[in-house]
Formats: sequence, C-alpha cells, structure tokens
Amino acid sequence: MTEKTFVAVAKVDEIAPGAKKLVQVNGTGVLVCHTKDRFFAVENLCSHAEEPLDCGRMRAGWIACPVHGARFDLETGAAMNPPATQPIRTFAVRVTGDDIEVAV
Repeated sequence: MTEKTFVAVAKVDEIAPGAKKLVQVNGTGVLVCHTKDRFFAVENLCSHAEEPLDCGRMRAGWIACPVHGARFDLETGAAMNPPATQPIRTFAVRVTGDDIEVAV
C-alpha cells in the first residue's frame, strides 16, 4: 500500500462554513467543501453528466449537480438520487495548522 501524499490547497479561513473552493491538484479539479463542521474534497465532476459540480448547491453533507440535480454524499461520494447511479471520487482531507491538505 502506498502512502498518501497530501498537498496544501487552501487556508482554513479561505473557505467559510457553507462555502466551497475549486482547486487543481496534480491536474485534477478538486472541490473542497466546508459543511457539517468539516472539510471534504471531491472530484469536480458529476458521475452522470460529467458536468462540473462547483456551481452546484451544497447543503448538510451533500452537493448537487447544477444540470440534473443529482446529489452526492460528500464523505462517501455515493449517488443519493437519480439520474446519477455511480459515485463521485472523494479524496482524503486533513487540516495541518491553518492549511487544508488534500491527497489525490
């Protein structure tokens, strides 16, 4: 098993509760979300329509695709309703000091 390499992507105070920020990590668009008193990181791509999720609505632990309204659990990536049936990619997140770090 390879050890995860974490990359600093933002400062804690850059992403307020209820907000999200799109960052690039090793060529992958990663959406860092601050909800439920935690930070989550998911690939910025709907598994159904392959549309970006950064303009989608985010609520208590989920994000919705702005095109068809498919919702995804930010912790597990699981599709929560049709038309999506496949999960989205999630990434490990940790806070070190005031840095938010993501492993891609």
